[in-house]
Amino acid sequence: MRYLHTMLRVRNLDAALDFWCGKLGLVETHRTESDTGRFTLVFLAAPEDTGDVAASRAKGRPAPLLELTYNWDGDEDYAEARYFGHLAFEVDDIYATCARLQAAGVAILRPPRDGQMAFVRSPDRQSVELLQKGAAKPPQEPWSSMPNTGHW
Repeated sequence: MRYLHTMLRVRNLDAALDFWCGKLGLVETHRTESDTGRFTLVFLAAPEDTGDVAASRAKGRPAPLLELTYNWDGDEDYAEARYFGHLAFEVDDIYATCARLQAAGVAILRPPRDGQMAFVRSPDRQSVELLQKGAAKPPQEPWSSMPNTGHW
């Protein structure tokens, strides 16, 4: 058995792609559109995983991926989307990543006060955990005194 992907439903595909690709930095590997089923599936990978995705595709199904599912006619309220927990990504510099996301309009719900972990949410309210690669960075302002906001 091997892990393939996590599927998330999205309300607005453009807003979702802006967050996941434009702000977080994932890359689109492929997409499927179904006129009959009236949906679009967009598969994303972390930049450092694209080689693994290509190698995995050569053996069968591509992995590891994030699948965004957009139902063209859907008006379902996906609520807080907290039923699944969260997605986690390792980043090279937690402070630089949070600063970049904040400058792009993403709320930092759990700031990286410990130099190791932060949480943000996608436009569809999925929780995303950011973890510092390697050892935690020394505490740094404005993060170390920034309170939590909302929930993740």
